[in-house]
Amino acid sequence: MIFAVIGIGLLAGVLGAILGLGGGVVVVPALQAVLPLFGHPISITQAVAISQIGVLAVGLAGTAGYLRRGLVRARTGYLLSPYTIIGGALGSYLGLILPARVVATVFAALLLYSAYNLLRGLRRAEQEREPSRLVPPAMGFAGVMSGLLGIGGGTIQVPVMNLLAGVPIREAIATSTFIMGLTAVGNALIYSAGGLLDFRLAAAVGLGILVGARAGTSLAARISAGNLKLLFSLLLILTAGQMLWKYWA
Repeated sequence: MIFAVIGIGLLAGVLGAILGLGGGVVVVPALQAVLPLFGHPISITQAVAISQIGVLAVGLAGTAGYLRRGLVRARTGYLLSPYTIIGGALGSYLGLILPARVVATVFAALLLYSAYNLLRGLRRAEQEREPSRLVPPAMGFAGVMSGLLGIGGGTIQVPVMNLLAGVPIREAIATSTFIMGLTAVGNALIYSAGGLLDFRLAAAVGLGILVGARAGTSLAARISAGNLKLLFSLLLILTAGQMLWKYWA
């Protein structure tokens, strides 16, 4: 079972580093699908708790690689991370007490809207521009989703920075990876305090992600910005469909 969990972490690490995600879009559903095969069923809240350690691992491993290539906008990350950290703490608390059905529906709608805007802008040249006033609340919302659903927040942070703040897609992905590592620390502490964090499974996921994220940061450099946007958009659509299926099917 542990090797299967490490494998889940490997896949999540590669995708997380390439696309600026915490890997939760892979870790949470994969844990729920795979662990029952080994006689170890797990609730979505427990999977989200474990995913927080995966998010932290992606943040650490992915950021190290992106920093070496000068892609992380550290100042932007430090300015925006308080919003995601506060939002993450709120989302983690809500994850302990509330069902996520309505929130997941809103989240799925936002993912689809973000994917539409990214696909619409595929042929548009990226240009620096003044950040929108919507950036801080959007980043706070990303933090809430990170804490509540264990997704790392990159599915929201990357489109927000790219579409609303004018940050080029590669730098948006790198900076999102940096921010999610900071956010995940507080989220993991809250779930641990709630008694939902399985440290053995979390360590296995984290190990796989650390290895996978190193490979992912290298692969990201070989993919064009247009292909990154296309791949990210497809992942947003897949994640939205997954959320709607999980909570409404």
